[in-house]
Amino acid sequence: MDKFYALSFLCVALAFAFAIYLYFWVKKQPMENKTIADVSALIKAGANTFMRREYKVLAIFACVVAILIFLLLPSPIWSGGSIADNISMAIAYIAGTVLSAIAGKMGIVVATHANGRAAEGAQHGIKPAFLVGFRGGAIMGLAVVGFSLFGVAAVLLIFDDSSIILGFSFGASSLALFAKAGGGIFTKTADVSADLTGKVELGIPEDDPRNPAVIADNVGDNVGDVAGMGADLFDSNVAAMASALVIAESLGGGANTQMVFCYAALGLLASIIGIATARVGKDGNPTKALNSSTYVTTAVFLILTAGATLLFEGFSWRVWGAAAVGLLVGVIIGLTTDYFTDDTKPIVQKVAHASKSGPAFTVLSGVSYGFISALPAMVGIAVSALIAYYLCAPMGDGYAIYGIAMAAVGMLSIVGMIISNDAYGPIVDNSRGLAEMGGLGEETIRIADELDSAGNTVKAVTKGFSISAAGLTVISLLGAFMSEANVALAAAGKELLTGFDIMDPLVFFGVLIGAAIPAVFSAMLILGVDKNAQRMVAEIHRQFNTILGLREGKPGVKPEYDKCIDIATSGALKELIPAGLMAIISTLVVGFIGGPKAIGGFLLGNIVSGLLLALFMSNSGGLWDNSKKYVEAGNEGGKGSEAHKAAVVGDTVGDPFKDTAGPSINTQITVVSLVSSLMSTLFVAVSIF
Repeated sequence: MDKFYALSFLCVALAFAFAIYLYFWVKKQPMENKTIADVSALIKAGANTFMRREYKVLAIFACVVAILIFLLLPSPIWSGGSIADNISMAIAYIAGTVLSAIAGKMGIVVATHANGRAAEGAQHGIKPAFLVGFRGGAIMGLAVVGFSLFGVAAVLLIFDDSSIILGFSFGASSLALFAKAGGGIFTKTADVSADLTGKVELGIPEDDPRNPAVIADNVGDNVGDVAGMGADLFDSNVAAMASALVIAESLGGGANTQMVFCYAALGLLASIIGIATARVGKDGNPTKALNSSTYVTTAVFLILTAGATLLFEGFSWRVWGAAAVGLLVGVIIGLTTDYFTDDTKPIVQKVAHASKSGPAFTVLSGVSYGFISALPAMVGIAVSALIAYYLCAPMGDGYAIYGIAMAAVGMLSIVGMIISNDAYGPIVDNSRGLAEMGGLGEETIRIADELDSAGNTVKAVTKGFSISAAGLTVISLLGAFMSEANVALAAAGKELLTGFDIMDPLVFFGVLIGAAIPAVFSAMLILGVDKNAQRMVAEIHRQFNTILGLREGKPGVKPEYDKCIDIATSGALKELIPAGLMAIISTLVVGFIGGPKAIGGFLLGNIVSGLLLALFMSNSGGLWDNSKKYVEAGNEGGKGSEAHKAAVVGDTVGDPFKDTAGPSINTQITVVSLVSSLMSTLFVAVSIF
């Protein structure tokens, strides 16, 4: 294993070195407009305030969970097991939360440096603005993947126990669950409030500085779409490696374990190469540039891993095939998502056309196409799992589920590039607002709009990719749960799990409860946005009614931006814990009632229902957002028309769909899967049925 640990740490070092170079490159770009500098500083201060308060809440939660893990896992300390194992599990859990938090914080630091510089870069054309936005996002991508690979390799190297990695993964997942939910509630509270009061009620531009919610909206782009999505994909990447390593160890380790690290390290190297080659011409298409860099990364990964499979003893071409299938299906799912969310494609244009008849038709058409869009991704996940299963099944017992785990590792191998594309979105979204507030002129705003539209399209693609990757990951986590549960069942002298028969009442009981959890979880998050947005809309009305000259935009009259930031912050922190706790407690209740069989059913129901809802909400939200932008570009009546007002209503419905509930569900699925694996010994020992 030594050479594969060395390869992993070498690729991590290269990623960090490249990220540091990009950070200083971004900082070196000019930001001379005083208004942009001032507003950028406000956004940075607001983001840091929210992150500081959020991390304080999550630190308390993490400390409580770490104590419970020390007392209970992998076995209760009073049961006579090794206390060292419990200490190791608690340390690994804390390490997972800390590295995830650091990655998110780094994203905020970089994004708040890059947004104003991208806005000023747009004055000189699309190329310089694109490079600032993309390289700012790339720093986040490299940091997230570097920390995840470093963490997993270090935990296995230190503790030499793959089950301890589940504790590390649970730390990453629990922080991601709350960071994504909290950031999502914050960002959509501000976005919905700003759109409804500004565009619909007053008919003022999107980023008009008169609107008290406009700074909170820009802060939200960073805490939700940068820090939150970074934590989400950190969690997915760690969970994919963790499940593959647990299954590999159950198959005897050796080459199986080595392949996980080798492929993950080469995926990071491929992302570095893809990021370095990303370019857009002077009058080029930013969407095409982002997609082509993804294709370069994919090709480089396939070539590097094929070479490694040829070179290293014990590496199987069947396993390489499973990883390749996972990656290729991920790219295909991204392309189908693009078809449903790109404003140059017919679906978005049909929804925009429907908006001429009123907001009801905007919502109805968007919901319908959103549901249809879930099918290709669900089929893709099913096909990749099926091919990976049958490719690796001839290798022996247990290898079929290992093949699915490696398909998930393959799909997430280029996650560094995926996060780079994803973090690019909120940076250029902020830069568009800063260009307007800084008075940089219509041509600069047009260029910023073009970059922002590309960001929305690619963001929808990356969400589809990350949800699909989570689908494969949790199927392999189901395999990891069976491995962990069978160890406990064998020790207790009970019958081992070979599968889950849905005609078994315990399994069916779990399926029904598990299927309901994603819907309730989504509702709690969306209701959080709803309640917060109502409070913020009332505050915006108060300011417009009481601050003299604000509505007219008189010189020197400024809104109280901090009041809206505080509403979004306090509301998000209040709402983020209950939804996550509901999912975790439900898992524990089902496990202690029905044991491992019920948990198997619970995970099956949760996976299927969760993937469907996540894909539907992410895609419908993306197509509503780009329908609005399509109308604002001058189509179907343009800005201020009835179609525009209806499209804005559709966008406000879609905002919590695509940026709060949708992408949080895949983290919820991962969390309950990891809780199930970690608690499997207790579920075997204590259950009513």
